Amino acid sequence: MSPQPERLPEGPQPDGPQPEESRPEETLEPRPVRPDRTLLAILVAIAVLVMVALTVVLTRGEPAPLAESTPAGVAQRYAAAAIAGDEAAAAAYLTPAARNKCSAEARPVARNLRVTLVSTTERPESADVRVLITVSEPGGPFGSAEYQVEDVFDLVRSGNGWLIDTAPWQLSVCPGQVKR
Repeated sequence: MSPQPERLPEGPQPDGPQPEESRPEETLEPRPVRPDRTLLAILVAIAVLVMVALTVVLTRGEPAPLAESTPAGVAQRYAAAAIAGDEAAAAAYLTPAARNKCSAEARPVARNLRVTLVSTTERPESADVRVLITVSEPGGPFGSAEYQVEDVFDLVRSGNGWLIDTAPWQLSVCPGQVKR
């Protein structure tokens, strides 16, 4: 009997290169793509921030009223009354001289205004309340137009409170006169 060559077990050989015919075929199927957890966490955080921002914007109401005993509080209440068209309420914050300064000229209608407090300078007998008035004009070829102007309320002390001696022209009121 002649010696038979030793048979090697089938399958991958631990040592040395494998013969070409015994290598397993590589599959060309794409692996399923899983979203990266970090990217997913970032997207969730962005979505939460957007929802919080929208909630804040949509639920914020009128600004808190300032103390009526302060110059800024008087200017705030006057401006709110003038914008609302309540000239009688606005006139309550004017000095007698300011109430009598009305002229027969056409006055602006205080609509589409936003008034923002810039600063207050208070002295013993007078005060200045600087405001930013934003005016929105509807219409126009590119939508509504908007402009801003900075102006001042001049106030004088009256007893324990303050009265407005001069108001920005956009917020002027003339109680008792009929609007045109």
